[in-house]
Amino acid sequence: MDLDRLIAFYQELTPESVKRFPEFYSADAYFKDPFNEVRGAEAIAGIFEHMFHQVEAPRFVVIEHACGMDGVMLVWDFSYRVRFWGQGETQVIHGVSHLKFDADGKINYHRDYWDVAEELYMKLPFIGWIIKCLKQVFTR
Repeated sequence: MDLDRLIAFYQELTPESVKRFPEFYSADAYFKDPFNEVRGAEAIAGIFEHMFHQVEAPRFVVIEHACGMDGVMLVWDFSYRVRFWGQGETQVIHGVSHLKFDADGKINYHRDYWDVAEELYMKLPFIGWIIKCLKQVFTR
């Protein structure tokens, strides 16, 4: 796998380029994040296609990466805007993707790790207030 090409793909992702997921992912690739768990390059592409319908101006920036024998870890920031709350301000989620590759160099395992409570729920009206209160109760 050409890691620079893969990182560029993520960072330059558009609604049109989502069709290119099969270039990078095996046909039976596994994907899991805090909201989704699917198998197959087409299903994975569908998650990212859905992202473009849910938020405005989504963008990944890979900050660093670490390569191992079986795969790579990508540390990233995901920025986006939501029409319904936050006055259209850019929001940022910090996360990590663990990727593993098959013998052909395609991704066959993609697991995203990010803190849903801190990175998303805390920023939501009302729900964020409840989580802040709970956090105060449990961190004393």
